[in-house]
Amino acid sequence: MRTDFSVCSVLVVSPDEGDRHTLDQCLSDVQWTVRNESTLPGAARCLQDTRFHLVISETDLPAGTWKDVLAEIQRLPKPPFLIVASRFADERLGAEALNLGAYDVLSKPFVNAEVARTLKMAWLHWKYQHELSKSLQTRQASA
Repeated sequence: MRTDFSVCSVLVVSPDEGDRHTLDQCLSDVQWTVRNESTLPGAARCLQDTRFHLVISETDLPAGTWKDVLAEIQRLPKPPFLIVASRFADERLGAEALNLGAYDVLSKPFVNAEVARTLKMAWLHWKYQHELSKSLQTRQASA
């Protein structure tokens, strides 16, 4: 499994080519690695082969939903944060996603500034959480 913590890696899971293109454009100003998958099986294979920091998933996918993506993520030793994307992003979806373990919900159509803010905050949170965990493990090992 490849790991590079100096650059954020993002997996976009959406059957909508327009969404994938828009997200690529939103992230073009940062030097992040972005990989696109259009199906749940493709995303599951990708998650097993490559470590991602963030995953953006459409609510409904061929052969699954964002909840199936979340289940795949939760099996990983260092799970990435999941951000759910939906045209029907409302309080109910937001509450359900957060309660089940997603990081956030993005409304579609995407607004570049909102996408950038959400992803940058998620990356900083993921990075801080894992650096803190690593620091605690080092302290325990030296104690």
